[in-house]
Amino acid sequence: MTWAEAAVIFVYGLCLAFIFCYSLVQLHLTLLYWLRRKSSRKTYRHASIPQQEWPSVTVQLPVYNERYVVERLITAVAAFDYPSDRLQVQLLDDSTDETTAIIEEKLKQYPQLQIAHIRRPRRTGYKAGALQYGLSSATGEFIAIFDADFLPAPDFLKRTLSAFHSDRVGVVQTRWGHLNQDYSLLTRLQAFGLNAHFTVEQAGRNSGGHFMNFNGTAGIWRKACIVDAGGWKADTLTEDLDLSYRAQLKGWEFKYLEEVEAPAELPAAMGALKSQQFRWTKGAAETARKHLGEVLRAHVPLSTKLHATFHLLNSGVFICVLLTALLSVPVLFIKQEHPELDGLFKLGAVLLLSLLAIIAFYWTALYQQSYSAWRTTKRFVPEFFLFLSISMGLSLHNSLAVLEGYLGRKTPFVRTPKYNIVQAKDSWRQQAYFMGSINPVTVLEGLLTLYFAWGLVLDFQLADFGLLPFHIMLVLGFGTVFSYSLFHSRRAKA
Repeated sequence: MTWAEAAVIFVYGLCLAFIFCYSLVQLHLTLLYWLRRKSSRKTYRHASIPQQEWPSVTVQLPVYNERYVVERLITAVAAFDYPSDRLQVQLLDDSTDETTAIIEEKLKQYPQLQIAHIRRPRRTGYKAGALQYGLSSATGEFIAIFDADFLPAPDFLKRTLSAFHSDRVGVVQTRWGHLNQDYSLLTRLQAFGLNAHFTVEQAGRNSGGHFMNFNGTAGIWRKACIVDAGGWKADTLTEDLDLSYRAQLKGWEFKYLEEVEAPAELPAAMGALKSQQFRWTKGAAETARKHLGEVLRAHVPLSTKLHATFHLLNSGVFICVLLTALLSVPVLFIKQEHPELDGLFKLGAVLLLSLLAIIAFYWTALYQQSYSAWRTTKRFVPEFFLFLSISMGLSLHNSLAVLEGYLGRKTPFVRTPKYNIVQAKDSWRQQAYFMGSINPVTVLEGLLTLYFAWGLVLDFQLADFGLLPFHIMLVLGFGTVFSYSLFHSRRAKA
């Protein structure tokens, strides 16, 4: 065996091992979800707090060029069922377009509310900078945060504030809903993935007493927790994950309320989705680089360290998936040349075991929507297959983001544009903030589609069908991401 063949086998096996361990952690979260589901879904009723004892709250609304959705956000916040003398609203407006004029006109409809329209001299620190800037003048004991595309219900504050049952509770996070889940296949698959995070993952971590994260929006912070943890910082692209770990490492508790939903808009175009994925995956890698060592040294249970490690490194799965995919074709040739290694390559069965663990994870999340095993399974099979394929297809794009994060290369915070797209007739193609998605990475995604198609041909030529399902999903995934990137980069004719 040559050194090159040995290197291929080593890297291939290492990636499979990481994917397998990650899958086991997800399976453990699934078990935690089922075992403690009743306690984790306990409802905190706002009637338990007398009206005269409701605390002061500041609602922060960070906005940057959101002309299509800012009005409905203001309408939703103005409808909060909460004592007006204990409610402060900060519109943290960094916009450079007509969004500012839209806000000024809309605020004239609510003269009775304490709504401060705050404009910074410079957009330093992006969203994190805006939140920190507003914090200096925030009068509330608690800080609620909503991104521009969210539509919280009128009783949101009362339902969530009731969960601060201890002075050590620093954050209450709620579940994201989806205003446009059925808009397209792309939005349905995004909802499929996010629902698993906001059902099994967040609830499982919280019920198991492990570190979880504030998701950047649709949650409430105790102001003292933000201050004690060092405030908002812009040295990562995921300021929410960063502050979450700083706070929990200082001993603050987080609570997750699965039963409280705050709906929002999913990206409808591939360019916007890729931009969001880049920020999330790179930011997670930056946060891992910043905090992983401190987590491993912290005085917390070993199980919490384990979960936190895979939580911080979860975006690294994309690198492992990409390397496993790229090496799967050379592996076919190595298996043919070295039949004596057949037993070793049967370790590829860990892919199947990993798949079963991930199936349990996502099936559990989908089951919560119908509580029918048959209806869940019937819907799950095609959606999971497509979701997994598209996730593989995004592995190149996301791996590059993760590598940048690990290497410490800094890039600007690029917010995901939202267009008030809810119905099938709505379109983003002639709107402002249009984001194309054709670049050198797109070309590589097209070439990888052909590469894995060659892998499919080799499966049949070599009569080795162990990796056939994997290659089918890779062709479908990269081909779909490539096609969407091309199609969604075309503007509609005026």
